[in-house]
Amino acid sequence: MTGKLTYKCTLSFTDLIESYKKLQSKLVDQVKKLASQGSQATPGSFILLQFQMSQVTQIGESISNLISQVNSLINKAVQNQQAR
Repeated sequence: MTGKLTYKCTLSFTDLIESYKKLQSKLVDQVKKLASQGSQATPGSFILLQFQMSQVTQIGESISNLISQVNSLINKAVQNQQAR
């Protein structure tokens, strides 16, 4: 094997969902912390939290779209098998 690199990467839905749940949990902790600070919280911390919330939302939507695409692929494969 000269000059050619081969990579193998695996990712399970379980790993993906577990990582997402941890990310959500960290975000909830940050919201609780910021809420408990009350008047000590800065406008910048609210903006940062809002940005993080939008990122978590986008990741969740991406996971949902991925699951939908896999479901569609499976359904098509089943339909193709039934057609034979």
